[in-house]
Amino acid sequence: MSDEKQSPENLPAPTGPAQPDVVGVRTGMFGVKGSGDTSGYGGLVKPTVFPGAAQRPYGGWFDTVADGLDGLVDKVVIHRGEITFHIAPENLVEAAERLRNQPDLRFEFASGVSGVHYPEDAGRELHAVYHLASMTWNRRIRLEVAVPDANPHIPSLVATYPTLDWHERETWDFFGIIFDGHPSLARIQMPDDWPGHPQRKDYPLGGIGVEYKGGTIPPPDQRRSYS
Repeated sequence: MSDEKQSPENLPAPTGPAQPDVVGVRTGMFGVKGSGDTSGYGGLVKPTVFPGAAQRPYGGWFDTVADGLDGLVDKVVIHRGEITFHIAPENLVEAAERLRNQPDLRFEFASGVSGVHYPEDAGRELHAVYHLASMTWNRRIRLEVAVPDANPHIPSLVATYPTLDWHERETWDFFGIIFDGHPSLARIQMPDDWPGHPQRKDYPLGGIGVEYKGGTIPPPDQRRSYS
């Protein structure tokens, strides 16, 4: 159902812009340094900016969901009309259970979890972003959890949302986030013995050889001259 067909009480009120958070500066298209960056954007310099925290009242049903998560939320971000609740790892399971079970929330469906790597977000380098939908109330929200590279552990939500099984495996595969309590946390796309996690910003961009059934393809920066 589109926003135009929703009843007025189901729509958030306009919220003023929040002060953005600048956490660092990105150089190059993918943050790669040296000959590994074959993108042609090696000279790009761009600040890494996060939308700032929103303040109450958030507007409409946003406040209803925030009330249901009272005591569990570190920060609320409203950006481009969408709401994200930032939650500490130790509060994630309780937050998911409240969102699924409370009659005035009823977020019955988790469509996935995505990994993001921010190397300059010190102590919070790895982020897991959950996308939840309420079929009952026609609402969508995000939960975001951040953990450090040195301790990338987040509790699994498979017991609450079974649809996240393969999504958590993929996030582990590509980003190295460990979902504690997952029934079978193994690689899902890369080979079991693959070194590293390919979608991290510090993973070599074309700087490693690739093997296919015994045939070796050299890295791109060794196949031709980029000078």
